[in-house]
This record gives sequence, C-alpha cells and structure tokens, in this order.
Amino acid sequence: MNQQEEARLEAISQDQLDAMVELHNRFLEGRLGGRRAHLTNTDLTGLSLRGKNLRQGNFMGCVMERMDLSETNFQEASLYACDLSNSNLFKTIFTRADLRGARIENANLEGADLESADLRVGGVARGGNFDTGRAVNFRGANLSGAKLSGSMASKADFSDAMMAGANISRADFRGAKLEGANLSNAKISGTQLAGASMKSAILIGVELAALKGNGVDFSDAITDDNIGTSIAALGEPLPKLIENHRLWLRTVGQAGKQLDLSAVDMRMIGSLKLEKMTAIRAVATKFFGMNLYKVELQSAVLDESDFRNCDMEFADLRGSSFKEANLSHANLSGANCSSLLIGTGGPTNRFQPCVFEKARLRYTVLRGALLKNAVFRGADLSYADLRDADLRDADFSGAIMEGIILDGANTEGAIMERDRSRPVFRLPAEGKN
Repeated sequence: MNQQEEARLEAISQDQLDAMVELHNRFLEGRLGGRRAHLTNTDLTGLSLRGKNLRQGNFMGCVMERMDLSETNFQEASLYACDLSNSNLFKTIFTRADLRGARIENANLEGADLESADLRVGGVARGGNFDTGRAVNFRGANLSGAKLSGSMASKADFSDAMMAGANISRADFRGAKLEGANLSNAKISGTQLAGASMKSAILIGVELAALKGNGVDFSDAITDDNIGTSIAALGEPLPKLIENHRLWLRTVGQAGKQLDLSAVDMRMIGSLKLEKMTAIRAVATKFFGMNLYKVELQSAVLDESDFRNCDMEFADLRGSSFKEANLSHANLSGANCSSLLIGTGGPTNRFQPCVFEKARLRYTVLRGALLKNAVFRGADLSYADLRDADLRDADFSGAIMEGIILDGANTEGAIMERDRSRPVFRLPAEGKN
C-alpha cells in the first residue's frame, strides 16, 4: 500500500478497539446495547486483540500489521483484503473465516486453526473500494501444525512458509504456490493440488504418490528419497574421512585427502555440531535442517548447497563461498562470516571475503553476525534479520532487500543499492511480534 492510500486510513487507539470488543461481546451474548464489530479501511497497526472473541466480526481492508492476535477467535469473521503481515497469530482461530485477498506475510501462525477458511483470490483496498485480483499471501509465515483442512486456498502464495505438521487434507490448493515451503509430515489426504508449484519444497514424511500426474511441479523438492549421493556411498565412515581431511590440512596436501561432499545428502547425519571441517568442498550438498552449531567451515566451497532450517549459530564461516546456496530460515545468529587472511606472511597475503553471491537468504536470522566485507551481490535477503550485525564494507549490489531488518547494524561503507519502493523494517530492539 502506498503513502497516499495509507493517508486515507483512519487510525484508532487501543482504548477505542477495546470498547468495540466489549460491544461486540454484548452482541454475541444477545445483551442490550450490543453491536457487531465492523471496521473498514482502518489502521490497527501494533494494537492487541490477544485472546479476544471476535467471532463473526467484520474487518474489511484494514491494516493489522504487527498486531498481537494470538489466541483471538475470528471464527466465521470477515478479514477480507486485510493486511496481517508480521503479526502474532499463534493459535488464532480462523475457522470458516473469510480471508480472501488477505496479506499474511511473515506472520506467526503456529498452531492456528484455518479449517474451512476461505483463502481464495480477493480484493485490494483502494480508497474505500475493492479491486479484485489479489491472492492470499502467506509467504514466509509460520503455519507449523496449523489446521487448514477443507480450506479454499486456490492460487494462494505459501512460498517459503513453515508448514511442518500442518493439516491441509481435503483443502483446495489448486494453482497454489508452495515453492520452498516446509511441508514436513503434513497431512495432504484428499487435497486438490492440480497446477500447484512445489518447486524446492520440503516434503519429508509426505505421501506423494496420489499427487503425481496432476500437473504439480515437484522439481528440486526434498522428499524421503535421497537427493543425490547417500552418505553410505562415500566408501568410508564420515569420521574417518574428516580425519583424513585434517591430515591433508596439517601436511598442506602432502598426506591425507581433501573432504569432498559435493552432491551428498547429509540429512541422515543430523548434526555436525562443533565439528572442524575447514576448507572442505561441498557443492550442491543437502545440509537441510542439520545442527551446525559452532561448526568450523572456514575457507570452504559450499556453492549451491541447501542450508534451509539449519542451526548455524556462532558458526565460523570466514572466507567461505556460498554462491547460489539456499539459507532461507537458517539461524546464523552470531556467525563469523568475515574475511579470512590467506597466506603465511609477506606481500602475497590477501583477505578472502565470505561470498553469498546470488544466494537465497529469505527470512534468515543473522542477528549479531560478523559480515564485514561480505559479498551479497544479487542475493535475495527478503525479510532477513540483520539486527546488530557488522556489515561494514559489505557489498549488497543488486540484492533483494524487501523487509530486511537492520536495527543496530553497522553499515558503514556498505554498498546498498536497494529498491526504494520496497520497505526496510526497523523494529524495536526487543524484537517483533
């Protein structure tokens, strides 16, 4: 929504909202003086309806960003064309609610109940009118364990959403966009998915046999089958291969052998926590969901690898290459991604930066990370959390930075040629909803 459209919205206070809720509760109870909640084109940004009963309430074209709506009851309510982006919707009830055309991007819907909700294409508020054509936007939202059975979500956008354990059985997801979504152990029995895109989706524990042949795009999706070489096919146990690699490092290549995990599916290992794997090669490797806490991966070649949902807190990644890698939803809080000094002294010394060129870092957490001189040319950092990060002299040329969070970050000397039409979030230090 542009500035002119925002100017037409009437804002109300928390006290006014509470008074409306009280009248609505009187209405639900059939008490004298009760009145159904009805708000159109109203700005409710940052307010709270936590735990309130708004069953059968009417909200149309309202801006409801960064609200606390946890455990709120919106059963059979209308939230037509509302913007609930970045709100806390933990265990919120949307049973049979009208969410057509809603924007729910980057919100927390963990445990939310959207059973039989209407999530189809709907209207967009334009000066009091509603223009049709907007699909419901759940990009990056947390829908883990949410109930969407029987919901109508044709053409809805769930790209990069967390939907582990969600129930979407008997739902209408025809033409929906689920690219990069995590649907691990999701229930999909009877779901209509004709024409849906599940490219690069995570489908572990999902029965796919009944869905194939319906025009569903499963390209690059992660399933229970190995994507690439199995660990067992490496010939020797991984600990021995790592030890041979360390010998190769100590002898500067005179003995041992460099560890090459390229195209290997590492998921069955589960954890490489605290492991020392400096200078390994792992191109197009699947690390998805692994525990890589404080792992040492300095000067490693990790291009095109999948680190989605990995715990990489305080990892030492100095001087490593992550070109075209996927780190969406990974946690790199406190990680050291600064330059690495190459050489043993003298004029031939050089600093090797950490390179994330054309990498995907959507919704990645990089709070307090050391990223001095890091290269993000052409990378997608949509909604990445870079609070308190050291970004001095980092190169973001051509990067997508929609919704990036930069509070407290040191950006001295950084190259940031972002698209000014896309917002950058600057939230309070205590965090967002």
